[in-house]
Amino acid sequence: MASAASRGRAARRSQPAVTQHEGFLRHHRFFWLKAALVLCALAWLGYALIPAADGPYGGTWFGYVLGTTGAGLIGWLTLLGIRKRTMTTGRWSLKAWTSAHVWLGLSLIVIATLHTGMRMGLNLATFTWALMLIVIVTGIYGVIAYATLPAAFSRSAERHTRAEMVDGLRTIDRQLQEAAQPLDAVSAQAVAAAMAQDAFAGGLLRRLSGSDPHCATLAAITMLREGSNQDASLKRVIGLLAKRRAVLDRVRQALRQRALFEVWLRVHVPVTIALLAALTAHIISVFYYW
Repeated sequence: MASAASRGRAARRSQPAVTQHEGFLRHHRFFWLKAALVLCALAWLGYALIPAADGPYGGTWFGYVLGTTGAGLIGWLTLLGIRKRTMTTGRWSLKAWTSAHVWLGLSLIVIATLHTGMRMGLNLATFTWALMLIVIVTGIYGVIAYATLPAAFSRSAERHTRAEMVDGLRTIDRQLQEAAQPLDAVSAQAVAAAMAQDAFAGGLLRRLSGSDPHCATLAAITMLREGSNQDASLKRVIGLLAKRRAVLDRVRQALRQRALFEVWLRVHVPVTIALLAALTAHIISVFYYW
């Protein structure tokens, strides 16, 4: 009996422990956050302790060290777009790479600012530094979006994909076509206008708002409810229009969440390309005037 109990305890100890899901920011117990903090601390120490005739700035040997480190980090950080096309596990899994991308990217604020020696002006170096800050700020937005929007999207539209929403609208529209037959010409025209309006149309700003101020379905509901003759057929049409509007609301929320990702990509990626161009020009000019 004792032997069987001992074997049972040993078997339970040998089973792998169930671990809680770990996000990329917390990867490996915040390893890359700690690495970024160490890097920033070394940069601050060098800036404060290493003497320079004109004060520490990018033209000193330590300034070149900071500049080289910053340029190397920027070049490496841009590789995430290529890296995320390959799903692997282990030390350099996509989660580890993304964690390093975030925390080391934030360390650039310290490294690049110290590289400038706090000497800002209307020049290429300051322009490059400003582009870098824009990339970092939009990157922070991207991290927040990836951390929050997928959960929100799954809550509102997991069971209502685009195809399912379209099918739902088509089903309601078929019922509306039949139910609207007894209506007068003006009311029938309002219902037809509601069915004809494209639920997925509209520019980026419209999708970001998550609403449509010119919603033909809402206009039809408002008009029909103002009618004096509220018979059974009219009430059925209003009920179907209300269902159509509910589906439209889900469509617009799904489009809004996708648009929030689009805003990030339309800013972050082009500014990153501009940063690489400005950084290349800055490096070339430094070596040219050396």
